[in-house]
Amino acid sequence: MKTTRWLFALQLVAMGAMEMSGPFWPLHLRRVGELSPSALAWASAIAYAGPMAMAMCTTPWWGRLGDRVGHKPMLLRALLALAVTQWGIAATDSVAVILAVRLLQGALAGYIAAAQAYGARLVSRDARGALMAQLQAATAIGSVAGPVLGGWLFDAWGFTTVNVLAGAACLLCAALAAAVLPPVAPPAARAADAPPRSAVPGDTVRGLLLGIVLVQAGKMMPQTFFGLYAAEVLHVSSRVTGLCYAGTALGLCLAASFWARRFARMAHAQVLVHVERICWACVAIVAVQALTTNVGLFLLARVLWGVCLAALLPVFYGLLARAAADDEQGRVLGAGNGAAKAGALLGAGTGGLALAWVPLSAMFWTVALLYAVAAAGMRLLHFQHLQTQTTTGIS
Repeated sequence: MKTTRWLFALQLVAMGAMEMSGPFWPLHLRRVGELSPSALAWASAIAYAGPMAMAMCTTPWWGRLGDRVGHKPMLLRALLALAVTQWGIAATDSVAVILAVRLLQGALAGYIAAAQAYGARLVSRDARGALMAQLQAATAIGSVAGPVLGGWLFDAWGFTTVNVLAGAACLLCAALAAAVLPPVAPPAARAADAPPRSAVPGDTVRGLLLGIVLVQAGKMMPQTFFGLYAAEVLHVSSRVTGLCYAGTALGLCLAASFWARRFARMAHAQVLVHVERICWACVAIVAVQALTTNVGLFLLARVLWGVCLAALLPVFYGLLARAAADDEQGRVLGAGNGAAKAGALLGAGTGGLALAWVPLSAMFWTVALLYAVAAAGMRLLHFQHLQTQTTTGIS
């Protein structure tokens, strides 16, 4: 479908634009603020974690609003908010203002959830898993390409130019979205006494949200120590570190469509069984990263880990989209994205705390443990789903 291809392209460009400045916040904050090491650490933490925390709180609310007024307006609102806040950051040299705008950016954005909810209204229920995988692949490609382009711009023209061009890219995306994406009217609201139309019970939806938290925490946790691990345990150059870091995104991009096709028409209970197995595969793959110092094997494990991740977060989003009624897509997918932000914060925080107590060479074992917990959670969720089937006859 032409519209979904446009949605893929817009998400790739928008997310790539937002990732352009990602690696350089500590450098910029140190330059404009002349901060002490401890103050720089706190400022950097707010610059990175603050927007995620704000988005975790506000994205479900934006999703519910989109259910009422339509998801295209929410998509345009998010892109315009990203553009304006990027330009606001470019226009100031005050650390306090920069951090305040970053928090505002997280509160006003919610683009990914809006794009997912908008796309879910364009395709059939069975096709929603494939769409979520495509959009996740677009995010992954943007997450790889954005920092590469941002690094080149940062070296050539500085951090201000990076943010100005990122804002311009978001504004261009908003203009294109307004022109090429057809409006989709919000579905008629249910009567207050109407029975729920969700395909899956609320307890299972909450279980899926918990699954998103756990797998996203496992994905984000290595970011807190990856650079140190590569330098001090693997003893590789910065270029090789970047290659290994990007390997996960590469695997995700390569495998997203495959997993989406495999799970497209699979029953909910079957999907949960496969997801549990993939979580256990993540345990094994992360254990390989913990055990090896061979760079080639480590890189292969990173790519294979990305292949497995392509079957986790996008599949959870697909299950949520299939589970939710048409007039609840924004609310449920907004909650899913809020859970992903919560997982990212949990992973970063857990990684930071573990780094204070666990030897650097053993840090990947803590990630493997987290995936083991996620696998056990999927087993429990599957058991709960079977009990619900037995009680209510839902298939």
